[in-house]
Amino acid sequence: MGFEVGEEQWRARLGTLRQVVRQELVARQLAAHLPDAPGRRVLDVGCGQGTQALHLARRGHRVVGLDASGQLLDDFRAALAGEPADVAARMELVQGDAAAIGDHFAPGSFDAVLCHGVLMYLPDPGPVLDALAQAVAPGGMVSLLVRNGDALAMRPGLMGDWDNVARAFDGTGYRNRLGADARADCRDELTTALADRGLAVTEWYGVRVFTDTAADDAPLPDQAVLDTILEQEERAGRTDPYRGVAALLHLIAVPGTAAVTSR
Repeated sequence: MGFEVGEEQWRARLGTLRQVVRQELVARQLAAHLPDAPGRRVLDVGCGQGTQALHLARRGHRVVGLDASGQLLDDFRAALAGEPADVAARMELVQGDAAAIGDHFAPGSFDAVLCHGVLMYLPDPGPVLDALAQAVAPGGMVSLLVRNGDALAMRPGLMGDWDNVARAFDGTGYRNRLGADARADCRDELTTALADRGLAVTEWYGVRVFTDTAADDAPLPDQAVLDTILEQEERAGRTDPYRGVAALLHLIAVPGTAAVTSR
């Protein structure tokens, strides 16, 4: 299990419909909890090529991108070279493993900690959850994007992949579309795991309700159609019962004892 198996395919599919929908929805959902002002200190764990980190730096936040992949960090640096000087000055890149946050930063160093698309590649997410909880400052927030274990059979079922439907019903492991063996998280169980670490889930969203079965190389439609897709995906991502069957779940958690949202 590990992202390295599918890294090259991930890089090749950036800019396709499925990836653009994912990144844009997460950015919109995150913006509701992380206003532009005042600028915050943000850690993006598993930042990859930097889509979310760059978006936040452009909005005025100071962002540290942490990733284990030297290739993806090189891609990030190439993208950063094309940014205005003030945006580049707000970015810092660090190569390292997600569970080793404490080796690089003191506890409570960040107002917001992002961990998107990382837990699915870890047999045991516990050490990374520990590290996230330690990195966030009091009054801050943690943003997690995970594979939805409560609807793991949806994609293969809609695509007629019956072997993986059976596998999904029998557990939380699956073979993803990058060819990597991965795992999923059920929302209630992840909420409990976060609460055990002093993090309370205050909101959650679905990501890619309708477009998850699009072809891996599906290109972007014209802007008007894309805008409509994003509008309806965003609406579904905050509306029951649709968000519960999304391919991905986006959880917002804060330190403390805030009531867990079940809406």
